[in-house]
Amino acid sequence: MHLLFVDESGTPPKPDHDGQAYFVIAGLVIPEDRWIGMREKLIGLKRASGYRGEVKWRFFAPNNKDLDNPMLGWDQQQKNEFRDRVFSIITGTKSCNIIACASESRTAYALGNVNSQEDLYFRTYKPITERFQYFLQDITRASGRDTLGLIVADHRGKGDDDSMRLRHERLIRESGKYTSQYSNFIESLFFAPSHMSVGIQLVDMVAGAIWRAQAHNDRTWFERLRPSFRSSATGQIDGFGLARFPKAGWQGVVLN
Repeated sequence: MHLLFVDESGTPPKPDHDGQAYFVIAGLVIPEDRWIGMREKLIGLKRASGYRGEVKWRFFAPNNKDLDNPMLGWDQQQKNEFRDRVFSIITGTKSCNIIACASESRTAYALGNVNSQEDLYFRTYKPITERFQYFLQDITRASGRDTLGLIVADHRGKGDDDSMRLRHERLIRESGKYTSQYSNFIESLFFAPSHMSVGIQLVDMVAGAIWRAQAHNDRTWFERLRPSFRSSATGQIDGFGLARFPKAGWQGVVLN
């Protein structure tokens, strides 16, 4: 079985937002037999570095002075070295894969069927579920054995979680045309608080790196993670490991 941990970077802009803004949801696929090893590596890294608490992308910002930031007092070089070692846990686990989607707010709202922040959130999430299913199908065909998957998302709040779970369930179960497409999924959508989930903490870092590349054209950490993206046989990421919503009319940089 494969676990897909999901988290976002940024906030879905409101329909009346002035200008183009980007929102990213990232997924990190971890095979069940690799989860314990990755957990032990992250715990060991925290202990060796004197890092106490959960790992979050926003803590690495040069001017972040949040009282709950475990890196208060660290200089930027120390932060970057620690971040690089966190990313090494992901890229060093060859069976891990990144599947993500970036949305472009003004382009999305111009479609006419995206009318709220909740709509934009779910439409950015949906391509990840599709590519996770393709990923599981590919492994099933290659191995000759059914390969199943389960999705775990970051807990945002009861109202948000309930709405997201309902939309996910409708996508997976209620429409006959979707049922066969998601035949490798187990159960429904699960939620976990980030401070209690190694997978959510790791994918938070992934989402932040992608958002930084998409919104600010800073590809430093995106390139660090590039080997772990799901890709085509020719190494293409766009459309395989990183979807765009909406693809038609996309105005920004295409990450590949």
